[in-house]
Amino acid sequence: MNNLPKMFEAFDDARRKGFVEVKKLKEDGKKVVGVYCAYSPSELIMAAGAVPIALCGTSEEPIPAAEKHLPRNLCPLIKSSYGFAITDTCPYFYFSDLLVGETTCDGKKKMYEYLGEIKPMHVMQLPQTNKGEHSFNLWKEEILALKDRLEKEFDVEITEEKLKEAIKSKNEERQVIKEFYELGKLCPSPITGTEMFQVLYGTGFKLNKEQQKQYIKDMIEEVKRNIESNQQKVSKDTPRILITGCPIGGASEKVIKLIEENGGVVVCYENCSGAKPNDRLVDETIDPIDAITDKYLNIPCSVMSPNDERIDLLSRLIDEYKIDGVVEVILQACHTYSVESYRIKKFTNQEKNIPYLNIETDYSQSDIGQLKTRIAAFIEML
Repeated sequence: MNNLPKMFEAFDDARRKGFVEVKKLKEDGKKVVGVYCAYSPSELIMAAGAVPIALCGTSEEPIPAAEKHLPRNLCPLIKSSYGFAITDTCPYFYFSDLLVGETTCDGKKKMYEYLGEIKPMHVMQLPQTNKGEHSFNLWKEEILALKDRLEKEFDVEITEEKLKEAIKSKNEERQVIKEFYELGKLCPSPITGTEMFQVLYGTGFKLNKEQQKQYIKDMIEEVKRNIESNQQKVSKDTPRILITGCPIGGASEKVIKLIEENGGVVVCYENCSGAKPNDRLVDETIDPIDAITDKYLNIPCSVMSPNDERIDLLSRLIDEYKIDGVVEVILQACHTYSVESYRIKKFTNQEKNIPYLNIETDYSQSDIGQLKTRIAAFIEML
């Protein structure tokens, strides 16, 4: 497994190296669009000749600055994201020409008002349900409004042909990422959950997507060669864990680390870093605007009510990945995931008949001891 550690490290270091890449892109005249959620339609941004890049903060460092403007009992992801913006300590935010957000939750919605005082901001009004023709039409109007904004902001024309090219490219990216994380279906898993997450999280900051796709393909082949030569690092008896819930990254990776330090292995991520945005492709056979509308409206996030698609996705993932236990990670003050956790627990325990653990945390390290005790007990029970 000589090549794999370096490959994983390359993705783990992607965010820092991406700072240099985005600076070079700007110097070459490229436009950069900062996004805050999986609901942002990357294909539209790409068709406008711009580069989409994730801006969500996952560190506690800028939170004290954010709390000068925002309430302390607010989601740490929102406070971290806003803190990086007002302290001007995130190069990605600094180099963004336009910010795109969606009204996924009240906290983000109000944060966007403040961000709009710093940079050009476009907010998409997300329907509260993905059911019915009315919701589809509402979201389609928002897709078209973003298209108009991008065209005016960057003085370009987003043609149908450009959209189709962007859809094809983004689908290829999703398929490669999906092929990589589906290695977790193998038993025993040929990679650890930490290694898997390094790649999944790092893809958000690798700006050369063609290079990224080839790099992941090479990694998949390397993993398969290791399997053939019986180089396994995970025992077949290791409890297999699925992580669901809020977006994780940065300091919240502590949960992954604690699971694997205490005898488990994370083989699947249902949340925004894994299957949720990548499981379903954009339909390449229909009108591109309708296809993009349908794809992004049906992301199974807890902000949708009802959120039956999340149950369907979890059910399939639990079966396909032979899951022994589900761990739900909820960031403090994330009301939609907190409320929905009761349904997820009931579904996991009663319908799938497997154990469920609910973890509420933030980006600090103050709860490490408590989390270690709870996670160790959960893994031992499995």
